[in-house]
Amino acid sequence: MAVRIRMKRLGRKHRPFFRICATDSRRPRDGQVIEELGTYDPMITDTDARALLNGDRIQYWIGVGAQPSDKVKVLIRKYGLNGTHVPAQQAARERLAMPKVVPPAPKPVEIVKKAAPVAEAPAEAPAEETAAE
Repeated sequence: MAVRIRMKRLGRKHRPFFRICATDSRRPRDGQVIEELGTYDPMITDTDARALLNGDRIQYWIGVGAQPSDKVKVLIRKYGLNGTHVPAQQAARERLAMPKVVPPAPKPVEIVKKAAPVAEAPAEAPAEETAAE
C-alpha cells in the first residue's frame, strides 16, 4: 500500500478548508483516510496561523515511508517540528485566540431644529393711543 500525506478538501463553495491526512494513494481525494494529521484553512488572513500540524505523527508516517504531496511538503517545511516559521506560527495563533477589541459605537448626534421666526403682529397699541386722544 502506497501511503501519501495529502490534503482532503472540506468546507463549502468559495470557502475551502483542508485536513492534512495520511491516506492510501489509490483512494479518492476526499475519500477514506488512515489518519488525520492536521488542518489548513486558507481563509484566515494571518498566513502563519493557517496551518496546524501534528508534527510527531507526520514524522512517524514519513519514517515508515509515506510520501507527502508537493503542497503538504511546503507546509511541513514551514510548520513541522523543526519548521522555519514555527515561532511566527505560535505568535499568530496567540493573536488569533485573543478577543477582538471592538471600539465603542459612536453616540448618535442629536439634530436640534430651530423654530421658525414668528411674524410679529402690527402694534395695535399706538393706534389705541391715537384713538383715545
